[in-house]
Amino acid sequence: MRITFVGGGTMGGAMIRCLLRQKITAPGDIIVSDVSQSRRELLKRECGVKALANNGEAVESADLIILAVKPQDLAQVMEEIENPAPQQVVLSIVAGASLAALCRGLNHPCIIRAMPNMPAQIGEGMVVWVATAEVNPKQKEMAQSVLGALGEEIYVDDEKYLDMATALSGSGPAYVFLFIEALIDAGVHIGLPHNMAKKLVVQTIIGSTDTVQEMDKHPAELRSMVTSPGGTTSEALLQLERGGFRSLLLEAVAAAYSKAKHL
Repeated sequence: MRITFVGGGTMGGAMIRCLLRQKITAPGDIIVSDVSQSRRELLKRECGVKALANNGEAVESADLIILAVKPQDLAQVMEEIENPAPQQVVLSIVAGASLAALCRGLNHPCIIRAMPNMPAQIGEGMVVWVATAEVNPKQKEMAQSVLGALGEEIYVDDEKYLDMATALSGSGPAYVFLFIEALIDAGVHIGLPHNMAKKLVVQTIIGSTDTVQEMDKHPAELRSMVTSPGGTTSEALLQLERGGFRSLLLEAVAAAYSKAKHL
Protein backbone atom coordinates (compact mmCIF):
# COMPACT_ATOMS: atom_id res chain seq x y z
CA MET A 1 0.00 0.00 0.00
CA ARG A 2 1.58 3.24 -1.19
CA ILE A 3 0.47 6.28 0.82
CA THR A 4 1.04 9.97 0.22
CA PHE A 5 0.43 12.51 2.96
CA VAL A 6 -0.29 15.98 1.63
CA GLY A 7 0.63 17.89 4.75
CA GLY A 8 3.19 16.73 7.27
CA GLY A 9 2.15 18.85 10.25
CA THR A 10 1.18 17.68 13.70
CA MET A 11 -1.58 15.25 12.69
CA GLY A 12 0.04 14.15 9.44
CA GLY A 13 3.31 13.39 11.21
CA ALA A 14 1.48 11.60 14.03
CA MET A 15 -0.39 9.42 11.52
CA ILE A 16 2.86 8.48 9.82
CA ARG A 17 4.39 7.45 13.13
CA CYS A 18 1.31 5.40 14.09
CA LEU A 19 1.34 3.57 10.76
CA LEU A 20 5.01 2.72 11.10
CA ARG A 21 4.67 1.71 14.76
CA GLN A 22 1.75 -0.61 13.90
CA LYS A 23 3.65 -1.89 10.82
CA ILE A 24 0.69 -1.07 8.58
CA THR A 25 3.15 -0.06 5.89
CA ALA A 26 6.89 0.47 5.48
CA PRO A 27 8.75 3.81 5.36
CA GLY A 28 9.60 3.20 1.72
CA ASP A 29 5.91 3.14 0.84
CA ILE A 30 5.17 6.56 2.35
CA ILE A 31 5.66 9.93 0.71
CA VAL A 32 4.91 13.19 2.48
CA SER A 33 4.68 16.60 0.85
CA ASP A 34 4.87 19.79 2.87
CA VAL A 35 5.67 23.44 2.19
CA SER A 36 8.05 23.55 5.16
CA GLN A 37 11.55 22.37 4.36
CA SER A 38 12.36 21.88 8.04
CA ARG A 39 9.27 19.71 8.46
CA ARG A 40 10.19 17.61 5.41
CA GLU A 41 13.72 17.11 6.72
CA LEU A 42 12.42 16.17 10.17
CA LEU A 43 10.04 13.48 8.87
CA LYS A 44 12.65 12.15 6.48
CA ARG A 45 15.22 11.91 9.27
CA GLU A 46 12.97 10.53 12.02
CA CYS A 47 10.64 8.30 10.00
CA GLY A 48 12.70 7.37 6.96
CA VAL A 49 9.96 8.46 4.53
CA LYS A 50 10.40 10.27 1.24
CA ALA A 51 9.61 13.98 1.54
CA LEU A 52 8.82 16.30 -1.35
CA ALA A 53 7.86 19.94 -1.79
CA ASN A 54 5.66 19.38 -4.86
CA ASN A 55 2.18 18.06 -4.08
CA GLY A 56 1.44 16.97 -7.64
CA GLU A 57 4.62 14.93 -7.86
CA ALA A 58 4.07 13.41 -4.42
CA VAL A 59 0.66 11.89 -5.25
CA GLU A 60 1.51 10.39 -8.63
CA SER A 61 2.19 6.82 -7.49
CA ALA A 62 -0.03 6.69 -4.38
CA ASP A 63 -2.81 4.19 -3.79
CA LEU A 64 -4.12 6.34 -0.92
CA ILE A 65 -3.80 10.12 -0.79
CA ILE A 66 -4.29 11.60 2.68
CA LEU A 67 -5.14 15.28 2.92
CA ALA A 68 -3.81 16.57 6.25
CA VAL A 69 -3.61 20.30 5.60
CA LYS A 70 -5.18 23.33 7.26
CA PRO A 71 -8.68 24.22 6.00
CA GLN A 72 -7.45 27.54 4.63
CA ASP A 73 -4.89 25.71 2.45
CA LEU A 74 -7.30 23.11 1.05
CA ALA A 75 -8.46 25.01 -2.05
CA GLN A 76 -4.91 25.52 -3.33
CA VAL A 77 -3.95 21.91 -2.55
CA MET A 78 -6.98 20.58 -4.45
CA GLU A 79 -5.95 22.62 -7.48
CA GLU A 80 -2.45 21.15 -7.34
CA ILE A 81 -3.60 17.51 -7.15
CA GLU A 82 -6.82 17.79 -9.16
CA ASN A 83 -7.96 14.78 -11.21
CA PRO A 84 -6.31 11.90 -9.33
CA ALA A 85 -6.07 8.60 -11.22
CA PRO A 86 -9.28 6.52 -11.23
CA GLN A 87 -7.76 3.83 -9.00
CA GLN A 88 -6.62 6.33 -6.36
CA VAL A 89 -8.69 7.10 -3.27
CA VAL A 90 -8.44 10.36 -1.34
CA LEU A 91 -8.85 10.41 2.46
CA SER A 92 -9.39 13.83 4.00
CA ILE A 93 -9.03 14.77 7.66
CA VAL A 94 -9.58 18.46 6.91
CA ALA A 95 -12.15 19.91 9.31
CA GLY A 96 -15.32 21.21 7.70
CA ALA A 97 -14.59 19.91 4.19
CA SER A 98 -17.62 17.92 3.02
CA LEU A 99 -17.57 14.98 0.65
CA ALA A 100 -19.36 17.07 -1.97
CA ALA A 101 -16.83 19.89 -1.70
CA LEU A 102 -13.90 17.46 -1.92
CA CYS A 103 -15.37 15.64 -4.93
CA ARG A 104 -16.00 18.94 -6.67
CA GLY A 105 -12.62 20.47 -5.84
CA LEU A 106 -10.65 17.39 -6.83
CA ASN A 107 -12.88 16.39 -9.74
CA HIS A 108 -12.73 12.87 -8.34
CA PRO A 109 -15.49 10.57 -7.03
CA CYS A 110 -13.55 8.27 -4.67
CA ILE A 111 -13.39 10.26 -1.46
CA ILE A 112 -13.22 9.30 2.21
CA ARG A 113 -13.75 11.85 4.96
CA ALA A 114 -12.53 11.12 8.49
CA MET A 115 -12.77 12.90 11.83
CA PRO A 116 -9.91 11.88 14.14
CA ASN A 117 -9.41 13.46 17.54
CA MET A 118 -6.31 14.70 19.30
CA PRO A 119 -5.38 11.43 21.13
CA ALA A 120 -4.92 9.87 17.67
CA GLN A 121 -1.50 11.52 17.87
CA ILE A 122 -0.47 8.81 20.35
CA GLY A 123 -2.47 5.97 18.81
CA GLU A 124 -5.32 6.28 21.34
CA GLY A 125 -7.75 8.23 19.22
CA MET A 126 -11.34 7.88 18.09
CA VAL A 127 -11.98 8.20 14.36
CA VAL A 128 -15.35 8.39 12.64
CA TRP A 129 -15.31 8.11 8.85
CA VAL A 130 -17.56 8.00 5.79
CA ALA A 131 -16.99 7.25 2.12
CA THR A 132 -18.64 8.06 -1.19
CA ALA A 133 -20.48 5.27 -2.99
CA GLU A 134 -17.66 5.04 -5.54
CA VAL A 135 -15.12 3.83 -2.94
CA ASN A 136 -14.87 0.07 -3.38
CA PRO A 137 -14.59 -2.53 -0.58
CA LYS A 138 -10.85 -2.98 -1.08
CA GLN A 139 -10.27 0.76 -0.76
CA LYS A 140 -12.45 0.88 2.37
CA GLU A 141 -10.41 -1.96 3.86
CA MET A 142 -7.23 -0.03 3.10
CA ALA A 143 -8.60 3.10 4.77
CA GLN A 144 -9.82 1.10 7.77
CA SER A 145 -6.34 -0.32 8.38
CA VAL A 146 -4.84 3.18 8.26
CA LEU A 147 -7.45 4.78 10.53
CA GLY A 148 -7.40 1.81 12.91
CA ALA A 149 -3.72 2.50 13.57
CA LEU A 150 -4.80 5.75 15.22
CA GLY A 151 -6.90 3.99 17.87
CA GLU A 152 -10.55 3.02 17.48
CA GLU A 153 -12.52 3.69 14.28
CA ILE A 154 -16.20 3.69 13.37
CA TYR A 155 -17.52 3.69 9.79
CA VAL A 156 -20.83 5.47 9.23
CA ASP A 157 -23.03 5.52 6.15
CA ASP A 158 -24.27 9.09 6.58
CA GLU A 159 -22.00 12.13 6.59
CA LYS A 160 -24.20 13.92 9.15
CA TYR A 161 -22.65 11.77 11.89
CA LEU A 162 -19.25 13.40 11.31
CA ASP A 163 -20.52 16.76 12.54
CA MET A 164 -21.92 15.00 15.60
CA ALA A 165 -18.61 13.21 16.14
CA THR A 166 -16.80 16.54 15.81
CA ALA A 167 -18.83 17.90 18.71
CA LEU A 168 -18.49 14.81 20.90
CA SER A 169 -15.20 13.00 20.26
CA GLY A 170 -13.43 15.67 18.18
CA SER A 171 -13.87 18.40 20.78
CA GLY A 172 -14.25 15.88 23.61
CA PRO A 173 -10.59 15.79 24.70
CA ALA A 174 -10.80 19.51 25.47
CA TYR A 175 -13.77 18.89 27.76
CA VAL A 176 -11.86 16.12 29.53
CA PHE A 177 -8.69 18.21 29.83
CA LEU A 178 -10.72 21.04 31.35
CA PHE A 179 -12.29 18.62 33.84
CA ILE A 180 -8.85 17.27 34.77
CA GLU A 181 -7.50 20.80 35.17
CA ALA A 182 -10.42 21.83 37.38
CA LEU A 183 -10.18 18.68 39.49
CA ILE A 184 -6.46 19.23 40.07
CA ASP A 185 -7.18 22.83 41.07
CA ALA A 186 -9.82 21.58 43.50
CA GLY A 187 -7.28 19.23 45.07
CA VAL A 188 -4.79 22.07 45.48
CA HIS A 189 -7.57 24.25 46.93
CA ILE A 190 -8.21 21.79 49.77
CA GLY A 191 -4.50 21.54 50.56
CA LEU A 192 -2.91 18.85 48.39
CA PRO A 193 0.50 19.52 46.79
CA HIS A 194 0.06 20.09 43.04
CA ASN A 195 2.09 17.05 41.97
CA MET A 196 0.12 14.78 44.29
CA ALA A 197 -3.22 16.24 43.14
CA LYS A 198 -2.24 15.72 39.50
CA LYS A 199 -1.23 12.10 40.08
CA LEU A 200 -4.42 11.35 42.01
CA VAL A 201 -6.63 12.92 39.33
CA VAL A 202 -4.92 11.48 36.26
CA GLN A 203 -4.86 7.93 37.61
CA THR A 204 -8.46 8.27 38.77
CA ILE A 205 -9.50 9.29 35.23
CA ILE A 206 -7.53 6.43 33.66
CA GLY A 207 -8.88 3.89 36.14
CA SER A 208 -12.45 5.12 35.74
CA THR A 209 -12.42 4.96 31.93
CA ASP A 210 -10.81 1.53 32.03
CA THR A 211 -13.54 0.41 34.44
CA VAL A 212 -16.25 1.53 32.00
CA GLN A 213 -14.54 -0.52 29.28
CA GLU A 214 -13.81 -3.62 31.33
CA MET A 215 -16.99 -3.95 33.42
CA ASP A 216 -19.34 -3.06 30.55
CA LYS A 217 -21.91 -1.51 32.87
CA HIS A 218 -23.91 1.68 32.38
CA PRO A 219 -22.00 4.66 33.83
CA ALA A 220 -24.95 5.40 36.11
CA GLU A 221 -24.64 1.93 37.65
CA LEU A 222 -20.92 2.38 38.19
CA ARG A 223 -21.54 5.80 39.73
CA SER A 224 -24.01 4.30 42.20
CA MET A 225 -21.38 1.71 43.21
CA VAL A 226 -19.15 4.59 44.37
CA THR A 227 -21.90 6.62 46.01
CA SER A 228 -22.84 5.66 49.57
CA PRO A 229 -26.06 7.15 51.01
CA GLY A 230 -25.26 10.30 52.96
CA GLY A 231 -21.55 9.99 52.17
CA THR A 232 -18.87 12.28 50.79
CA THR A 233 -19.47 11.32 47.15
CA SER A 234 -23.20 11.91 47.51
CA GLU A 235 -22.54 15.39 48.86
CA ALA A 236 -20.13 16.22 46.03
CA LEU A 237 -22.54 14.97 43.34
CA LEU A 238 -25.34 17.04 44.87
CA GLN A 239 -23.25 20.18 44.39
CA LEU A 240 -22.52 19.27 40.76
CA GLU A 241 -26.22 18.76 40.06
CA ARG A 242 -27.10 22.05 41.75
CA GLY A 243 -24.57 23.76 39.49
CA GLY A 244 -26.15 22.26 36.38
CA PHE A 245 -23.11 20.16 35.50
CA ARG A 246 -25.02 17.62 33.41
CA SER A 247 -27.19 20.12 31.51
CA LEU A 248 -24.25 22.49 30.97
CA LEU A 249 -22.24 19.71 29.36
CA LEU A 250 -25.18 18.81 27.12
CA GLU A 251 -25.51 22.45 26.07
CA ALA A 252 -21.77 22.65 25.35
CA VAL A 253 -21.86 19.62 23.04
CA ALA A 254 -25.00 20.93 21.32
CA ALA A 255 -23.27 24.29 20.74
CA ALA A 256 -20.21 22.56 19.26
CA TYR A 257 -22.50 20.50 16.98
CA SER A 258 -24.26 23.64 15.77
CA LYS A 259 -20.90 25.26 15.02
CA ALA A 260 -19.64 22.15 13.20
CA LYS A 261 -22.65 22.15 10.89
CA HIS A 262 -21.89 25.71 9.81
CA LEU A 263 -18.16 25.40 9.22
